[in-house]
Amino acid sequence: MMIKRLSELSDAEMGRLLRREVDLEKAMDVAKKILADVRENGDAALIKYTKKFDGVELKELEVTEEERRNAERSMDKELIKHLERASLNIAAFHGEQLKENLWLSEFTPGRTLGQKIVPLESVGAYVPGGLASYPSTALMTVIPAKVAGVEDVIVCTPPKPDGTVDPLTLVATNIAGADGIYKVGGAQAIAAMAFGTETIPKVDKIVGPGNIYVTAAKMLVRNEVETDFPAGPSEIMILADQPSREDRSKKASIIASDMIAQAEHDPMSLAILVTTSQELAKAVSGKLNVQGKKAQRKDIVAKALEHSAILTVSDLEEGIEFINEFAPEHLELMTSDPLSVLKKIKHAGAIFIGEYSPVAGGDYAYGANHVLPTGGYARVFSGLNVDHFTKKTSIQILSKEGLRSLKDVIIALARAEGLEAHADSIKKRFER
Repeated sequence: MMIKRLSELSDAEMGRLLRREVDLEKAMDVAKKILADVRENGDAALIKYTKKFDGVELKELEVTEEERRNAERSMDKELIKHLERASLNIAAFHGEQLKENLWLSEFTPGRTLGQKIVPLESVGAYVPGGLASYPSTALMTVIPAKVAGVEDVIVCTPPKPDGTVDPLTLVATNIAGADGIYKVGGAQAIAAMAFGTETIPKVDKIVGPGNIYVTAAKMLVRNEVETDFPAGPSEIMILADQPSREDRSKKASIIASDMIAQAEHDPMSLAILVTTSQELAKAVSGKLNVQGKKAQRKDIVAKALEHSAILTVSDLEEGIEFINEFAPEHLELMTSDPLSVLKKIKHAGAIFIGEYSPVAGGDYAYGANHVLPTGGYARVFSGLNVDHFTKKTSIQILSKEGLRSLKDVIIALARAEGLEAHADSIKKRFER
């Protein structure tokens, strides 16, 4: 792990942090071949890649109703209750995002404009598997789509070595209201939802996080289907100021645990502490060494922390400037006056304020969405929300007098652009 003053980073070190050291170009080459194969060979290609990458020879791609029912019967009832409570929080938060489906307003006499908001007809949600199961992602992707009114929502997720889907993920898809579930992961799953196969239907939009190959595939299919945004390996950035001497050990322990929590997702995950305190930086480094070795997924954590960093800054302003340049997926503010810092943050996927708002809680149960842009894309993309599942159509209603009031403007502008037929279409309406 790099431990250094931010101002002393070399151009190469700063470049590696900002680029996240993700070799997307190499992943693109692999994903292109998979996409072409699935487009050409459909289910056969999906079965081939599932055997190659997941070690499973599937007979059926779709999860049956019996499998979905069995998963629910096999699950601990208390755990199901926890999933249900999380789902209610997620539905409530995203329900608040819904706007009026239809509005009309008369801006000037005879000129009424409005907007109609319509849900997409079909959405494909990618739910990762492999290194871990992610029932929470099933909730986060399917529930907002259903809240928005999407009629058909399907889920693709990698199978386990025995050819089944993680039962907790299946229960989560049931609770969320998914209409179909398929045992396919990786770039091949994105291809299936983008192009359609004999078994998996083509959708209007694909959402959900994944590894670098999933991210590459989503970027490559944008001419075929709408996608949400690049959501690759997890990132956390923590901004912290000088704690009191008495609080330093506890704060260092909390910060280290939050960094490890995101590092355990993937070897390519990234955890960065930015702090004004040399003492806190040193304490967090020590806690990471101790806690990292005790982590259940310590090998993954160790690899992720290798390219992570602890950076010290002269003041919070320097830290805020770096945050806005980096545009992290998750940002924790552990400062004495976090709300004043919040006003200055321009680019972050999601912001967590105070010691009792860890990112891990947002991953599951707070209610806000955990599917967020990574790799610096928080600079231009919002996290997943109901707007991702709708489209907006403008409505224009003009009376004769309303059009008359704009007639000269329209005709003059049309002629300025050399579009005389546009001008004529206005003039015709006022000819005797």
